[in-house]
Amino acid sequence: MTSLIGGKRVPKNHVRVETYGTVDELSAHLGLLIADLTDETIVGRLQGIQEDLFIVGAYLATEVEQLEKSQMYEMTDSDVERIEGYIDDTEDGLPAWKGFTLPGGSRSAAQCHVCRTVCRRLERRVMELSECEVVASNICTYINRLSDYFYVLSRRLLFIEGKEEIIWKKRC
Repeated sequence: MTSLIGGKRVPKNHVRVETYGTVDELSAHLGLLIADLTDETIVGRLQGIQEDLFIVGAYLATEVEQLEKSQMYEMTDSDVERIEGYIDDTEDGLPAWKGFTLPGGSRSAAQCHVCRTVCRRLERRVMELSECEVVASNICTYINRLSDYFYVLSRRLLFIEGKEEIIWKKRC
């Protein structure tokens, strides 16, 4: 058993615990990505995303009744818009999309794909949690847009490093 913020005890495998644990996992993978980067703008954005994820994790770790008393853990429309701005900015000037991309090409691009896939799993966990408990809609939207940012960032990092995307080759 473990305690949520507010004191309620739940099993360690409770969907809420699994969900905020996945937030923590994503943040750890982001830390690994950041360790490989030198671009101050990208590093600053990713560290800001880690701070956002801390807010998301705290929200998810808090009893619903306690959330109603505090706006401390809210994700806002401007948080979502910021990520959408990162996507647009990061995509600007990249070569046209050529097809589905295989993770790889460089360590940092591959790590972006790890972040993307963990973020997609987090999105599924948030949706599962929202089936039985109230989850703020901006959290769902933020997580959805964040996974798209990681994909675009993988393309940008390959571009910066002068490396090619690995395009999936259809068998037929």
